[in-house]
Amino acid sequence: MTDVLTPELLLRGYANGIFPMAETRDDDTLFWVDPHLRGILPLDDFHLSRSLRRRMRTGGLGMTINSRFDAVVAACAERDETWINAPLFRLYQSLHEAGHAHSLEVWAGDRMIGGVFGVALGGAFFGESMFSRATDGSKVALACLVELLRGAGFELFDTQFTTPHLISLGGREVPRHTYQEMLSSALEKDPDFSKLPRKAQVQDIVQRMTQTS
Repeated sequence: MTDVLTPELLLRGYANGIFPMAETRDDDTLFWVDPHLRGILPLDDFHLSRSLRRRMRTGGLGMTINSRFDAVVAACAERDETWINAPLFRLYQSLHEAGHAHSLEVWAGDRMIGGVFGVALGGAFFGESMFSRATDGSKVALACLVELLRGAGFELFDTQFTTPHLISLGGREVPRHTYQEMLSSALEKDPDFSKLPRKAQVQDIVQRMTQTS
C-alpha cells in the first residue's frame, strides 16, 4: 500500500473509519486497520484524577499547539516497538502542512515533557500517539487536548485502541457499527481547529475543566 497511499487517500480512509499502520519502523509496508472494537475517549467524560488535577495546577507547565509537530511525531516513534515508519511519518507531515494533522506539546520551562498528535477531520479527532518524558507528561497533554477539542465543538476523539493508560482517563471500546454511527455524526460538524489557542498555561486549562465538569 506504500506506493499508492497519498495524503488524500489517507483522509478518505479516516473518513471511512479505517487507519494505516506498519508492522515496525523498518518495514516500509503499510496496511489498513479496521478494529471490531474501536477505542474512543468521550470528550464529556474525561477522568481527571485528583493527582493529575494537582499536577496541572501546580506544575508551572505551559502548552503549545503545532509548535513542534515533527518533534512530537519523532518522540512518539522513539519507543522500542512502533508502527510509525518513514512513509507514515512523511504522510503525517503532508497532512500537517495541509492543516489536517496537529500536535499539542507540554512544556516545563524550555523542555518538552509530553505531547500528543493526531488528525482532525470534521468534528472528529483521530488521536495517533502520545509520549511522555516526565511524570504525567502524556496525561497532561491529553487532558489539555480533550478540553480544547470539547470547547471547540468537536464530537469524537478516536483513540483507535484502548490501553490501561487510556481506560484510566475514561477511554472505552465501542463496537464497529456504533463507532461508524458516531463518526458519521462527527463528520457532519465543522469546528475550526485553527481557532484553538496556540499557547496557554496548563493551570488555566485545568481551571476551565473544573468549571465545566
